[in-house]
Formats: sequence, structure tokens, C-alpha cells
Amino acid sequence: MRALIIPQTHHMHVAEWPEQPLGPGEVRVRVAAAGICAGDLSIFTGKNPYARLPVVAGHELAGTVVEVHSTVSTVSVGARVAVEPFIACGSCYACRVGKTNCCANLRIIGVHQAGGYAETVVAPAKNCYEIPDEMPFTQAALVEPVTIALQACRRGQVRPDDTVLVLGCGPIGAFIVEVARELGAKVYAADLLPDRLAVAETLGAVPLLSDENLLQKTLDLTNGEGMPVVIEATGVPKVIEQTVELVAAGGRVVVAGLVKGGVGVTFPGLDFTRKELTLLGSRTEVGCFPESIRLLAEGRIRFARMATEFDMFADGPGLFSKLAEKPEAIHKGILIV
Repeated sequence: MRALIIPQTHHMHVAEWPEQPLGPGEVRVRVAAAGICAGDLSIFTGKNPYARLPVVAGHELAGTVVEVHSTVSTVSVGARVAVEPFIACGSCYACRVGKTNCCANLRIIGVHQAGGYAETVVAPAKNCYEIPDEMPFTQAALVEPVTIALQACRRGQVRPDDTVLVLGCGPIGAFIVEVARELGAKVYAADLLPDRLAVAETLGAVPLLSDENLLQKTLDLTNGEGMPVVIEATGVPKVIEQTVELVAAGGRVVVAGLVKGGVGVTFPGLDFTRKELTLLGSRTEVGCFPESIRLLAEGRIRFARMATEFDMFADGPGLFSKLAEKPEAIHKGILIV
């Protein structure tokens, strides 16, 4: 099959990649659309802590089931599906307590095995969620990043009476803004880039320029208290460290940004007791696909309609090179086949 292959850092080309044979419980999906995520870009630039090259990336994907293993009865050939890319072992401690997203042996389609930047992809049948007939595949490819936002908001226990500060207005930050707004919270969004702040404002957030005055602006807006919930979506260590200053005493910090392996983050120890803050990590998602599909199908996630479509094989390599130099060049990209 044709695929976009990343053979080494900062290189991508179109070439043949062997099709994976189906195993028990698996199906083959003909890819129709696959999103471009910061995680995919980090594989291309060599910053992803989980990927090993060469690899076919792409974990935000949707398409049509074209083959099923004889053991599969829950999904049929011809089904239109969004694919959950996270494959848990089911037996480690995290899986036993229901945190399959933290599986000690987690495998990710598009990281540990060939992903959606190809003509077809193999996935467990249980990871394939049927989408409404009227939902375009370009929308369905965004089900997965919306689940990341849902998981982050669930981790932060975002409630209608909360005020939430989202740090970073890239695609994941934008989806977090929309999910938090759907939950009824008032949302502020901070970023260095005016274009991204403008998008966040369009989505209903109050924009805050992330400059040296961000802390003072935050305190001024909250009568000196800080934000009840701070959700970090940049993966930048200095930004993660600032969350402790920005959050209110008794508040919740959720770190959703991906930090390069081996990079440390330092917090002032006294603030853990002085503020009795809750510091939470958020990784992928658990059980969020049905809700994400509903939100997209009902048109609740407006950022999804701002995505730009590109031809996977004609545009993919050049586009990744461009985004490696300037990630903000597009708000959200989707590769279509």
C-alpha cells in the first residue's frame, strides 16, 4: 500500500509499506481522512518520546471498513468509522483499574504500528466507532483530538460554575476551549500568537496575550485569587511551571501538553501545601469517543470546521516540512485520500 513514511528525522516520502495481516479481533480500514497533530509533527522532528523510526504516523483517522477477521462480529464491511488509536494490554495495573490510557504496554496506531497516513490501516474492531451517515470523514478524523479535550476537562472536573484558563491555543487548546464552554465554564485562553488568540475568541474564550504580564493580568481578573482551573496545552516546560502561580489556592492544574522525554519540570514545593493544589496529568482518553462523536455530529465543535484539507500523498511531505519550520502556518490540517 502507499503510505507517507518517516524514515528519519525531518524526512518524509511517499513509498510502499507492507500491509499488516489481520489478527483475531481486527479489521482493516480504508483511510479517508487523517488529521495532522502536534504529536505527528513531533515524530517528524524527532521530539516524540514514544516513536521509533521508520514509521507511518497518523493517529487521528476515519474511513471505511473493508475487511474483518473471522472472529469479528461487531463491525461489518462497509461501516463508516472513526478509529481510536490507543490499544491497551488489558492486564497491567492501569488497565485493571480502568485507566487503559495509561497502560504500561500501550500501543498507539501511528506510533508503534502503521497509522493513518496510508491507504489502509489495521485496528481492533473494538476501537472502531461507527459515525452518522451525514458526518463527513474530515469531521470524523477529528473525533480523537476532541476526546483529548474531553479527557482534560474531565480530569480537571470542569463544572458550569468554574472559570478555566487554557494555556496554548493550538488545535488541542482550541478543542479544550470549546469543550470547557460546552460544560458551562467561563474560559480564558492564553497564547503568544495573535492569530491563535483570535480563533480562541471566536470560539468563545476571553483572549489573554501570554507575555511577561500574564500572571498579573490573571490576578487582576480574579481579584488576586488565580484561576480555579488551569489546563496546560503547550508542552513547554516554562509554561507548565507557571501553572502553579496562575492557579487559585484549592484549584486544579491539568497538564495535557507533551514534553520531550528526559526534560524536567520544576515546581515551588511550598505551593503544594500552601495552595493545597491538585496537579493532574492528562493522557489520551478513556471512554470519550461516543461523546466526541455526538458533539461533532451536533455541530458543537466549531473549530473542526476551520480545518484545512490537503491531499495526503501529493501535499504531505512538503506540508510537514513547512509545519516543522512554522507550526502555526495552519490552524488544523487534515490529509485526505
